Parts: sequence; structure tokens; C-alpha cells
Amino acid sequence: MAAISQQRVKICLVLLCLVSASAYSTSSSTTSSGTLSISLLNPLFYAIKCPQALDTIKKLVMNALANDPRMGASLLRLHFHDCFVQGCDASVLLADTGTFRGEQSALPNVNSLRGFEVVEKIKYALEHECPGVVSCADILAVAARDSVVALGGPGWPVSLGRRDSTTASFSGANTDLPSPFLNLDGLIAAFQKKLFTANEMVALSGAHTIGRARCLLFRSRIYNETDIDSTYANQMRTYCPKAGGDSNLSPIDITTKDVFDGAYYTNLINKKGLFHSDQQLFSGGSTATQVKSYSTFPSLFKFDFANAMLKMSNLSPLTGTQGQIRKVCSRVN
Repeated sequence: MAAISQQRVKICLVLLCLVSASAYSTSSSTTSSGTLSISLLNPLFYAIKCPQALDTIKKLVMNALANDPRMGASLLRLHFHDCFVQGCDASVLLADTGTFRGEQSALPNVNSLRGFEVVEKIKYALEHECPGVVSCADILAVAARDSVVALGGPGWPVSLGRRDSTTASFSGANTDLPSPFLNLDGLIAAFQKKLFTANEMVALSGAHTIGRARCLLFRSRIYNETDIDSTYANQMRTYCPKAGGDSNLSPIDITTKDVFDGAYYTNLINKKGLFHSDQQLFSGGSTATQVKSYSTFPSLFKFDFANAMLKMSNLSPLTGTQGQIRKVCSRVN
């Protein structure tokens, strides 16, 4: 097992920047409903119509992270919470109105998602440079990748050409986004619904190597569960009292909170997973070996994460004449 893992790591190091050659051509992509659609995405989509688009997004993402490193995790999470509902169509960015209820007020998102102002700042700059060209959905996909890279994680080729939805799904956000209270079987089922394997689920869970969590989401674990290091539990209780303080924040990865690395998996081995769902990846049984591999070979984790993110960014994109290019990301034209 160790020899195989070492050989795979060597291959990963060589191929990390290539991730998937298919990303550079028209390809089939996975839809959020578990079927396949033909994607017209490619990394050079804006090469003629808005050649500075990627540089603009990267610059403004870097500026945002310089002011608040936590924003990297927030932008990554926005992309995830977008793609896992209707697909990668920027539906998560649509704000509620008197006649419209979007995804932001759904239970997994309310008082939790952040980074909207960074996306709007990027959109404003791109509308000034290339009016009506760059979609909010593409901004989310690129900003997520650039955030991961800025915090020490892997890059991957982001295919472009997504368009923005004119709808959102409050019910879908409540049912399709995996809960931090799920057991391993529930996690596997939630990701299988989007055609991800259990291995890809474990890799994508490594996004929790950055970011913060509210006390409300981990209180039951640190006070009631037994597969948790006692010293760690006591440390987390300083962030999260038994009553009150629901919005108090703790790093999900207490070891290297703003660095994209493999420490998240080492924490799980040491019974220092913050969420119940995190610890299930090691304590639940069937995925424990993969957790050990990622802890030992963080380059392997980064390679698998990049491939899984590339797959996720192709969940049910709107292309061609579908949807629209929003002028403001928070509302339809």
C-alpha cells in the first residue's frame, strides 16, 4: 500500500498542473440531477472577448485575501454551495426580494455564507472592462480556484463559458447540501447523488483544511461525542459554551487554519475533527485508509482535490443561450 501511494504521489507531482487534459476541450459534464449534458466550456472562452478577465479576478481575490485570509474559504464555499444545488449557475448569489426566495435563506446558508461583496466587486470591475461578457458563475469558479492557490493549495484548469440562472432553489439548498451532522453513509449518499465517488467525497471534504465554523454546528460534538480528543474538546469549549454563543467561530483545522494542506486529515486521525461529519471520514470505517494516505502524502490529497474540484465545477452548467449574463450578481437582469 505504501509503495503504491508513493508511486502515485510521484505521478501526481508530475501531472498536478495538468489535472485533466479533457478540460481544454468540449466535453460531457455531470448535471446536478445525476445525468450528463454536453458542456461547451473551455479555459479560453474569454481570450478574445475579455482577455484580462482572469487577471482581474485573480487580482481582486488576492486583495480580498490580503485583507482577510478567511475569505479564501468563504469564496471556495460559495462555489460549492452554488454547484451542489442547481449546478454551477450562480443561483446562490441571487438575493431574496419581496417576490422571490432564493438559496441564501436556506438553513445551510443563512447567517453563514459570505464573500458576496467580493464577487460583486469583481463583477463591477469586469462590467467596466467588458460589459455583459463574464458570468457570475464563471467568477465563482475562478475565484474558488484562485483562493485555494493563494492559500497554498493546488491549481486546476477552470473551463469557462457558464451562464447565470434566472432561478434559484430554496428547497434544493435545504436538501442537497451535505449536513455537518451526517454519518458516513449519509455523506456518501449525498455525494453519490451528484455522481461523486466516496473517494472524491473524502478529497472534497479536505476543503475544511481552511475556514471557520459556528459553534451551533459543532456544539453537540464537543460536549456529547466520545471519538474526540479530550484536550481538543476542552479547547473547543472555550469557543463554544453549552448555551449561547451560537455564532462564535472556531477554525475547522485548528493546526494550520489558513493554509491549504493535509493537516485536516492528520487531525481526524488524532480525533480532532471539528464536525461530526469530519470525524466520520476516519471513525466511520470504510474511508479511514484514504484519510491515512492523505495525512501521509498531502501531495496526493492536493492532486485528488484538484481533480474533484474540476469535476464539481462542471455540474450542470448553463451554456450557449441558456440563462443570462447578469449585470449584477445578486439579481436577474
